Amino acid sequence: MLLIDGSLLEGGGQIVRSAVALSAVTGTPVEVTSVRKKRARPGLAPQHCAAVRAVSLACDARVMGNTPGSDRLSFTPGSIMRRDISVDVGTAGSIPLVLQAWLPVALVKGGSLQVQGGTEVQFSPTIDYFTEVFLPALGPAGAGVEVDVVRRGYYPAGGGVVRVAVEPAGCPRIAARDTGKCGIRSCSSGLPGHVADRQAESARRFILEETGRDYPVSISRYPGPGTGSSCTAWDGAKGSCALGKRGLPAEKVGETAAAGLVAALRDGGDVDLHLSDQLLLYLARGGGSYTAPGFTLHARTMCWLLSLFGLPVEVSENGLVEFRR
Repeated sequence: MLLIDGSLLEGGGQIVRSAVALSAVTGTPVEVTSVRKKRARPGLAPQHCAAVRAVSLACDARVMGNTPGSDRLSFTPGSIMRRDISVDVGTAGSIPLVLQAWLPVALVKGGSLQVQGGTEVQFSPTIDYFTEVFLPALGPAGAGVEVDVVRRGYYPAGGGVVRVAVEPAGCPRIAARDTGKCGIRSCSSGLPGHVADRQAESARRFILEETGRDYPVSISRYPGPGTGSSCTAWDGAKGSCALGKRGLPAEKVGETAAAGLVAALRDGGDVDLHLSDQLLLYLARGGGSYTAPGFTLHARTMCWLLSLFGLPVEVSENGLVEFRR
């Protein structure tokens, strides 16, 4: 049983999600203690429990402590199987973060997952970042992942639904490079149609003025149980997103997403800061290399966690940060 102190470094849900994913793909039983100990609300939150449940169903694991508020989780994996799974976060908790935990396991044998929760929530990538930035960075393995956004879900109502089908791809070798694909996606639910239009136009105009490039725009308006909006902008393996909120002009939402992308492009490196840690599990297992403009706390946490599983990643810092395996 591998013991993991969940309060170290980033000390959040990333440790739990990544630990159970690594446990499943390596066959290593784990126990995570002091889960989210330093957070305002320590212990597992519903979205972490949903992620653990999705992974456990994909590998027939024995699990103890997977309840909201629990500060200790025991996870003993069985054999990974191709399964069709459905989980409900029960709140507006992040669907993309549940998918991040399940996907490395699903790539082994394939399968499908339907998740109900939040498609765009704070402190999480949007579902559009997942589809347009993260999945393409996995190369051919990402191309074998089909994502159907059935319904958008925003805080606090949640109620978003995403279905994902995966074909087996094993451990993809990571060589995140510019795919040449770029775009802006503006979304809304339960709001007047012009909100998504204004977000998109603001983002498009900002990027055009700053880079001289006119990005293609797509707009999605979904009926849903709540109200909310989001804007995601991407260019290759770099992206940025922003969420709407009451009192915040739609133009500001679009501009924020666009400004984040422009900054990421100017920072250099193959990938943006957020993608740099999201790819590390795949890099450690499949090999490859990529550069990022910095070494974030989330990336440091992933490198530490991977080393516990005997999957060290080489990190070199010389202006840009290079991750290599």
